[in-house]
Amino acid sequence: MKAMELWALLWFVLPFNAMGCIQSIRCKPKSFRDSVIILEVNSSIDPNPTSIDESSSVVLRYRTPHFRASARVLVPPVASKETWTIGWIQACNHMEFYNTYGNKGMSSWELPDLRDRKILAISDSDGVNYPWYGNTTETCVVVGPTKKDSQFTVSMNDNFYPSVTWSVPVSDSNVPQLSSIRRDQSFTTWLVAINQATSETVILQTIRWRMQLHIHVDPEKPLGHRAVLKEPLVQEQPQILGKNEPIPTNAMVKPNANDAQVLMWRPKNGDPMVVIPPKY
Repeated sequence: MKAMELWALLWFVLPFNAMGCIQSIRCKPKSFRDSVIILEVNSSIDPNPTSIDESSSVVLRYRTPHFRASARVLVPPVASKETWTIGWIQACNHMEFYNTYGNKGMSSWELPDLRDRKILAISDSDGVNYPWYGNTTETCVVVGPTKKDSQFTVSMNDNFYPSVTWSVPVSDSNVPQLSSIRRDQSFTTWLVAINQATSETVILQTIRWRMQLHIHVDPEKPLGHRAVLKEPLVQEQPQILGKNEPIPTNAMVKPNANDAQVLMWRPKNGDPMVVIPPKY
């Protein structure tokens, strides 16, 4: 090959290899799915133990430590006219919540479809902004077209702060009989991007976490000295998964766990009864 022809060939090939495309042919831009970058993800459960409040003569209250998740996200310029919401979606996978009243029986908060394994998970949305866990720090909206990178942080937290009656919930008696509280719940939390027009869903990160507790109660003792946290003193830390898990359909739609839960009374003798029905 002549030197002149070789230089002409190199002049054509080198720019092609360097740029990845010929200048006269427009390169296909990356999709949103391929371009969004997770700069950092953090998740933890606070190290403090569950606290117990006996200030009321009607109910015992307890407050668990907070689960927390945050992510720093970078979205490169969006070329097209499209809107994406990036944020946290959470679902409950398992729930055991039993309040025992000596030899009388127990009350239990239950999610019937989850309990009966009709569904794999149920939405833990705030009940307004489905499917999102919330709509303040939990989500961010990117409206295209944009000329610059969009960088932001989305964060969420969750904990339990219920009230449990000292006396049997289906009795007219005010005599304290609560003797034990046990709770074991598991959740999956996803960092997700959803296209508002097409509903295209991109799972960016998956986190699994669990909250447990066992409180022993001696109803014979005076108020303020009845309840003792037995375990755990420190909760198991969340798992940030290396491989994302799909989101079950029920995690994206109504009802959420708060509206679907039922308070049951399950006596030692006799048939169970509904104390508080579902809200939906």
